[in-house]
Amino acid sequence: METLNAFAAALSIGSAAIGASLSIGMIGSKGTEAIGRNPEAASKVQTGMILAIAFAEAIAIYALVVALIILFV
Repeated sequence: METLNAFAAALSIGSAAIGASLSIGMIGSKGTEAIGRNPEAASKVQTGMILAIAFAEAIAIYALVVALIILFV
């Protein structure tokens, strides 16, 4: 049973890390593209990018918490 819990924890944190890294990469890509098209709006785009990256990273942190709960409960 412990092996199954460890596998579930690894699967949850791994999939969340992949999802978060893909979303952060896409946010950065589209943000720099938007700034390249309209440099005057750079501060507004950058603020939105930072907020979106923080939310994407929060999902990975929640998955880490879930993985630790799975392992130690």
